[in-house]
Amino acid sequence: MTAGGDAPALAVRGRVLSFDDDPETAGDAAYTYLEDGAVLIEGGTITAVLDAADIPAGVEVDHYPDHLITPGFIDAHVHYPQLGVIASYGGKLIDWLNNYTFPEESRFADRDVAAAAAKLFFDELVRNGFTAAAVYCTTHPQSVDACFEEAARRGLRTVAGKVLMDRHAPDELLDTPQEAYDRSKALIGKWHGVGRSLYAITPRFAPTSSPEQLEAAGALFAEHEGVYVQSHVSEDVREIEWVERLFPEADSYLDVYDRFGLLGERALFGHGIHFSAAETARAAETGATIVHCPTSNLFLGSGLFEFRKLKGAGIPVALGTDVGGGTSMSPFATMKAAYEIARFHNDAVSPFECFYLATLGGARALHLGDRIGRLAPGYEADVTVIDPASTDLIAHRAGRAETLGELLFAQIVLADDRAIRATYGNGAKVYERDG
Repeated sequence: MTAGGDAPALAVRGRVLSFDDDPETAGDAAYTYLEDGAVLIEGGTITAVLDAADIPAGVEVDHYPDHLITPGFIDAHVHYPQLGVIASYGGKLIDWLNNYTFPEESRFADRDVAAAAAKLFFDELVRNGFTAAAVYCTTHPQSVDACFEEAARRGLRTVAGKVLMDRHAPDELLDTPQEAYDRSKALIGKWHGVGRSLYAITPRFAPTSSPEQLEAAGALFAEHEGVYVQSHVSEDVREIEWVERLFPEADSYLDVYDRFGLLGERALFGHGIHFSAAETARAAETGATIVHCPTSNLFLGSGLFEFRKLKGAGIPVALGTDVGGGTSMSPFATMKAAYEIARFHNDAVSPFECFYLATLGGARALHLGDRIGRLAPGYEADVTVIDPASTDLIAHRAGRAETLGELLFAQIVLADDRAIRATYGNGAKVYERDG
């Protein structure tokens, strides 16, 4: 019940699964599971999680028999302007940027292009059960406005920012260090902390920013409490060699960012595949988050992320689709690829750990673990409803599952967007498969 004694406005009923801690360390105590439970919501906030038999009288109920009710999924690294080049053939990282990414992002000088792309992106996001994302825009301020405006229309928790680049890219995508600073500062003032929007200072990666621009980015990070930094690090061997030539004074790729004050909590770096022992230790020491983008790493042939090594060192780790280098907007495809990459290191990421990373683990890595990623009183009401029998094959396999872990693993390996029955963002239904 809510303060004042009024019944909650909505109950989402089904098989409720939510994580309270990391299953790697807490085991079965890491999660709450109710075979027939309900998430009670009022005003965009979860007010209770309880057995279905205890739903207060008079409450509207959205009932999904036998479906899994989980926290909304979190995509911690994705490029919304790149949906137009997803599934583009060939090339390693740098070639892929030059041949596909940069020409596509140049189109976002047109505000209408950015608005249409943002609509499609968020359509796909909620279709795949995501309710929060850390998003790269382009160098154009209007691309940031389009992203945050569309996210706000759907009530989604969004971290996003204008990309900074002042070299090694087409002229139409470049800005100067001063322009990068001024435009980012204006966007921070316009969007950061407004509704569910949070701003990320976004140098694409070290090679496309001069030392002067990285210094400007570091100044922004120091000057604005609560903002994020997001960039890329140690994704590709050729890229690392390029960074060594461009920044000979730095001890490593990660050290480039460190020298400009861009490490710390709320610093989110995609990839981190080829980390040295020193980089691993420094990332852990500063609290920087590394976002594992497995489908992208496989598609571009970048390398095999060492999940257990980085996580074991105390580095916060999240999952990202990294579309368009990534090949799918599906959280299941991302979890499946993370599992498969771990097998190359004689490791296994359990189905419980995968779902944790995509929900509460991702929220903690984004320093939002007190607000999203969990079904518990006081949390923002982001909820995903999963149909565990969305295809005949999945239904056949799920029918033979003897444990919850087996049921989850069948979804990871076999499911896609058809498995998402409904998505609720901030308490409102923002997607329904059959609606």
